[in-house]
Amino acid sequence: MSLIKFENKLLHPRYLMTWLLMLLWWLLVQLLPMTVQRFLGRRLGDLLYILPISRKRIAKINLEKCYPDLTVREVNALVRSTLRATGIGVFESGAAWFWPAWRIKKAFTISGLEYLDAAQESGSGVLFMGIHFTAIEFGAACVNTVTSIDGFYRPHKNAVYEYVQAWGRIRRNNNSRVIPNGDVRKIVRALREGRAVNYAPDQDYGRQRSVFVPFFGINTATVKAPAQLAKAGRAEVIPWVTTRKPNGRYHISLYPSITSNLSGNEQENAVTINQFVEARVRENPDQYLWVHRRFKTRPEGEVSFY
Repeated sequence: MSLIKFENKLLHPRYLMTWLLMLLWWLLVQLLPMTVQRFLGRRLGDLLYILPISRKRIAKINLEKCYPDLTVREVNALVRSTLRATGIGVFESGAAWFWPAWRIKKAFTISGLEYLDAAQESGSGVLFMGIHFTAIEFGAACVNTVTSIDGFYRPHKNAVYEYVQAWGRIRRNNNSRVIPNGDVRKIVRALREGRAVNYAPDQDYGRQRSVFVPFFGINTATVKAPAQLAKAGRAEVIPWVTTRKPNGRYHISLYPSITSNLSGNEQENAVTINQFVEARVRENPDQYLWVHRRFKTRPEGEVSFY
């Protein structure tokens, strides 16, 4: 685990435009009320909907596969809604990284915190299993104002973006740390130390790290890591979800540990994870991150969906 350190290389002239864009982003999320930011996010989603971009096509394919009973009109409406949610998520990410803690604390409610407290009071680490709803970044910031959650940082070709993202994810809690994405040893060490580590398993991480089990009735590459990490780190797996509410606020829902439902069978464990994720997505399908190529890796012999 590591603290985020500012390095002089981030002041190189080639990063000037990135810093200016970050300043603009900071100004927008600081000065504008969240109602205005949501309005702008929806308009950004509308723009994405009319442009011939790959993310729109990916979202449409995903929704057609997962909701085969919907009409073309219904699919298109859901595509538009999810692109609007994605646009709002851009502003929410900025708020998550840049807002002061007092402003975030006024924006959310939380339930199920007792599940996390009970696990940590028993000395167990917690694999804090998130789901990629479009408000996940803001939700993680909310949780970090209440308790310490370790996050990941993913190496990025733009060093300034990487720095701001990692800094923004932990800056509100002095006990929070970041772990390089994919560093299994450090994840396990953190769990064995009784820490809570944020981990979202509902993306396609490739054939070698996955098994194929159903997700919305589709044979889907599903990571084996949650059960493996929980076992190696002697940790509880506690799922959580962020829901964007119509009244402008957010609700963070923590669920009871699913560790007892996991076994030594990788297929069964992946089914357990996918069933939980699918149930939550069906509750709020328009807020899910459908623009991700969730079905990118196909079983041998299957043609790519995309």
